[in-house]
Amino acid sequence: MSPNYMRSFSEGCLRPPTVIGQFHTLFFGSVRMFFLGVLGFAVYGNEALHFSCDPDKREVNLFCYNQFRPITPQVFWALQLVIVLVPGAFFHLYAACKNIKQEDILQNSFYTGFYIFSVFLRIILEAVAFWLQIQLFGFKVNAIYMCDVGALEKKFNITRCMVPEHLEKTIFLIAMYTFTVITVILCVAEIFEISCRRLGILKNQ
Repeated sequence: MSPNYMRSFSEGCLRPPTVIGQFHTLFFGSVRMFFLGVLGFAVYGNEALHFSCDPDKREVNLFCYNQFRPITPQVFWALQLVIVLVPGAFFHLYAACKNIKQEDILQNSFYTGFYIFSVFLRIILEAVAFWLQIQLFGFKVNAIYMCDVGALEKKFNITRCMVPEHLEKTIFLIAMYTFTVITVILCVAEIFEISCRRLGILKNQ
């Protein structure tokens, strides 16, 4: 791919054709990624090392931690961020290959419909990620996790495990839910802005 295509693609990703889309890019790219990359590592970085069960043995701790965390929150949220970016990235790659200027997207019905479809896909992916997060992590991290260690052939099938920094993790969970809700609202608002521009209620940029 030529440098011009790459330049158009990067400009499209960083400067979508709508005001709300540009704000979404700023919020998504800076605030949300910074929150996950910096604070997420601080909260979850050493969780496996400090996760301890009774009896405090390595095999029990590892077994119960894998049961407690089928997937680590950092990995889940990183995958969510990447997957949610795919529809928009695909559209801007298409626009770059077709040499479509950002200011012309809202002037053409096909391009506008394609762009709205990519935004709608983002909404669906965010909603699916929201549901999966509820299934995997819930809304609260308890201080005690009851682990089923029957597969290890222990005398007791259930053992108690201490979850480190459970309050911080609960706050972080709520924050990530909030970010998902905000991005969905921004996506809906962007579709509304596009509709208003097409109807002439708002002037095009």
